[in-house]
Amino acid sequence: MADGDYSEFSIAHDRLYTLEHLWLQVLDEDKDDGTTSIKIGISEFLMAEYGEVMQTVLARPRDEGEYEIGGDAGLSEDDEVEESTVVSPDGDQVGVDDLMITVTTKYDGEFDRILINAPFPCMISELNGHVEDNPDLLNEDAYGDGWCIIVKTQSSDFDEDQFLNKDEYIEMLNELP
Repeated sequence: MADGDYSEFSIAHDRLYTLEHLWLQVLDEDKDDGTTSIKIGISEFLMAEYGEVMQTVLARPRDEGEYEIGGDAGLSEDDEVEESTVVSPDGDQVGVDDLMITVTTKYDGEFDRILINAPFPCMISELNGHVEDNPDLLNEDAYGDGWCIIVKTQSSDFDEDQFLNKDEYIEMLNELP
């Protein structure tokens, strides 16, 4: 954004945030097996800063444990993405350095591709195909129907203190140039 430009965006109060502008919503903590289920989406700030989301591609396994992500996400024109895809009964492992989401945005006629890695080691348990079919969900309802992925992680791998609460996130955004 140019100096003097401003955008309005909201911040959900019941979420945690990453420095990469992902929001995290803890869905369930299973003390018996030591896992935490977390819904992940993209903060509205990303759209305010980089422009309207034109395309979203979520990681999909090619083979056991391998992920493919790209413009077509490995789908042919005849393939249909289910509205919400359960990946496998046991999930599919993603490491911190693994690409999880690719977002293509458009701002002032320029396209930008944003690559988002997993914020912690996790198992993908559900993909929201709606955001791939209709990227406007991210633009219009980022904290609701615009969620991207649901993951499970070992509770020991997920420390809420390493992420920002809404107040810390707002403070970080205020410090950006």
